[in-house]
Amino acid sequence: MGAVAVGRVKAGELDAVTLDAHGTLVRLADPVQELQKVLAERGVERTPEVVLAGFRTEVAHYAPRAAEGHDEESLKRLQQDCTGVFLRAIDAKLDPEEFAPAYVGALHFEVLPGVVESLERLRALGLELAVVANWDLSLRGLLEEVGLARYFTVVVHAARKPAPDGLLRALDEINVSPARALHAGDDSADEEAAAAAGMQFARTPLAKAVASIR
Repeated sequence: MGAVAVGRVKAGELDAVTLDAHGTLVRLADPVQELQKVLAERGVERTPEVVLAGFRTEVAHYAPRAAEGHDEESLKRLQQDCTGVFLRAIDAKLDPEEFAPAYVGALHFEVLPGVVESLERLRALGLELAVVANWDLSLRGLLEEVGLARYFTVVVHAARKPAPDGLLRALDEINVSPARALHAGDDSADEEAAAAAGMQFARTPLAKAVASIR
């Protein structure tokens, strides 16, 4: 069963909305200056261009491995592994285990414009909300940190989209049929996961997606 792309949807046809995280709810603030700072504290000076290139290398390494950080121990290993990728990319002779907390701590996320208002409206419509994201175990803590956790009944990390498993697990937890649910996300993995789950799909920005629900 394919996803139904949303033009305009009646709120009465929905019981729940699931949402992606990065690019839908939050975005990463530019990490370069903060990374330069924590490197300099350890005697490593690198240009913004080198740091940015190293960070992009680490992100490419992390993305397909996010699900490996499924508990505290595995999350620590994943963070150290990714930190090592970054350090090698910028040719910095630092210990990944020691530097990992500083590296992770230099990454800050911010809520995208219009997200809070959109979540308030969805809640006002009586819809159950869940986050389903290709993220590691730190997802719930991040949502708490940026003030969004209170909106969600269920948070599913390591969703492995475009596979539908994470979406179906979230819907099962809130006892909602896929046919009565919509998934909002920012890329093809979200759309493919919604299609495989038999859900409706709306591409973000979230404010635009929510405006389609009447």
